[in-house]
Amino acid sequence: MSRTVLADVPELGQLNRKQIAALVGVAPLARDRGTLRGTRTVWGGRAPVRAVLSMGTLVALVATRRNPVMRAFDGRLATAGTPKTVALIACRRKLLTILNAMMRTTTTWLQSAELPA
Repeated sequence: MSRTVLADVPELGQLNRKQIAALVGVAPLARDRGTLRGTRTVWGGRAPVRAVLSMGTLVALVATRRNPVMRAFDGRLATAGTPKTVALIACRRKLLTILNAMMRTTTTWLQSAELPA
């Protein structure tokens, strides 16, 4: 996962969260015309990176019991009644935002076992 993200998104760490989400294709975009207003969909962007984020997000959703950041985020979405597919896309975007911040600040991912009690 890290190789694909680093190789295909050299802008990681240099853009803000909205710009990086739109670049990869995980930002909700409008396709409104005239008086037609609909739901927002995610499309465009860099497909290989989006596919890798999908797999990483599935792993993150399975690990929601162990990772406190993803557990809290998934819990908030479930409490709000968010559909599972929308929650999956939101978790992809959350994962990308975390990776972007890690690159910007040159920090490492802290596993939940390493966090202080």
